[in-house]
Amino acid sequence: MRILVINPNSSTSCSAGIDKAIAAFRLPGGPVVDVATLREGPPAILTWRDWHAVAGPLCDLVGREPADVYVIACASDPGIDAVRAATAVPVLGVFRCAVAAAVARAERFGVVAIVDASKARHLAALRAMGLEPRLAGECAVNATMDELLDPAAGRARLASAAREVVAAGAQTVILGCTGMAHHRAFIEDAAGVPVIEPCQAAVAQAIGLLLA
Repeated sequence: MRILVINPNSSTSCSAGIDKAIAAFRLPGGPVVDVATLREGPPAILTWRDWHAVAGPLCDLVGREPADVYVIACASDPGIDAVRAATAVPVLGVFRCAVAAAVARAERFGVVAIVDASKARHLAALRAMGLEPRLAGECAVNATMDELLDPAAGRARLASAAREVVAAGAQTVILGCTGMAHHRAFIEDAAGVPVIEPCQAAVAQAIGLLLA
């Protein structure tokens, strides 16, 4: 059994961070968990144009890379409907999986976004899931992907954003960009509530689908 986690941006550094975040899910006797980078993707999914542009290339990649579950590893879940129409196997979006994990754990959650433009895409996903009322708040750090991937550059803003959504009533926090993966423990310490890394949430769900 194979789970293919697809980073829809072209940043190999981001893919490396995703790979590290999900390493603990590579269990003896469990499914193979691979990470692929969409070479045709933008450096980061920041706009609706980026979101729509990767749909076709994602479908093409799925067509040439067999797997038992596909995971779209961007917290805007780009192209998810198109990819689901292109394959008969499950396609998971990491944002939707993170939200499912959040509402299983707490009544209200918050999101730390990479840029303000991400908020509309997150709201669209929440409305599709019927869970918009459980969003306590969302705060954007308005950082570049390079800043997020730096070990320390954006940490003050990430901590501040997490505290802001907790102050708004969030009982758990979702990281709204896969480039934040390596900051999860730091943000959790700063916020004082559980912090959910979307790729980890999605791979956990993918394993559950395969082993159920």
